[in-house]
Amino acid sequence: MSRWLAAAALSFVCLLGWADGAHGEPSRRPHPFGTLQQRLIGDGFDRSLIKAIYARPEVTLDEQGLTAYFLHREATLDYDQFLTESSVDQAIAYLKKHGAALLHAQELYGVEGEVVTAILLVESRLGTYVSKRLVLNTLSSLAALDETAKRDMLWRTYIKESAPASKDRFEGWALRKSAWAYRELRAYLKYVQAQKVDPVSVYGSYAGALGFAQFIPSSILKFGRDGNKDGQINLYEHVDAIESVANYLKQHGWRPGLNRDEAFRVLLSYNHSSYYADTILKVAERLSRLRSR
Repeated sequence: MSRWLAAAALSFVCLLGWADGAHGEPSRRPHPFGTLQQRLIGDGFDRSLIKAIYARPEVTLDEQGLTAYFLHREATLDYDQFLTESSVDQAIAYLKKHGAALLHAQELYGVEGEVVTAILLVESRLGTYVSKRLVLNTLSSLAALDETAKRDMLWRTYIKESAPASKDRFEGWALRKSAWAYRELRAYLKYVQAQKVDPVSVYGSYAGALGFAQFIPSSILKFGRDGNKDGQINLYEHVDAIESVANYLKQHGWRPGLNRDEAFRVLLSYNHSSYYADTILKVAERLSRLRSR
């Protein structure tokens, strides 16, 4: 464990008191992530660290985020919004402002700046729109859906009346996502430990993606790059986000001179939606035409 996290664990325990109430009385309310904590500890995470993190008052079960994620439908997203004149103008301005970083990434990874810019436009409006859900809460809440009681509570209280889906479909989704989220939660805890980041300070989407590039934690561990060489991989920094996107695409098969079908297939590794991949290519193509004038 890093010295920062060890110190943080001790300070959080002292300030918040994991086992005791505000006046030294034992806490009687079961923690919503009690079982999850035991799983993490069983998988080798330091007990005092895990207890300290989950003792913080910001760490809660995010029922609304879980509901939003289940109700989300990729096909309903309005990808045409990224092809409007104002959106393309913003992307052109971004290409100019971050031209040096985009060119450097292209030289290193062979990914055109227009493609990277198109991805950042769709993912976060070029870094101007960042979701406000704690990544720790999102991943912990999803991971906790492996518990029958939590699935039943979510279905009964939030999903049943608002979702045109059967209980069996919800159960299947919840079990798949809980297994995925637990893996991502472990990756997230490793990431914040390596980067010396407060685990209860990072915000992302209701699917657990974070930064301007909207990487999931396991992708940050594999493909994240410290583009500005400040010793930290921070996808809320433009240069880091640019190089990380370019590296991700290169590692998934991008190379100079790809035809459209080949580029489309690589982009599907970033987001499995065909609408998404097609939009990225359309934006990049428009940017290339406008820059060549």
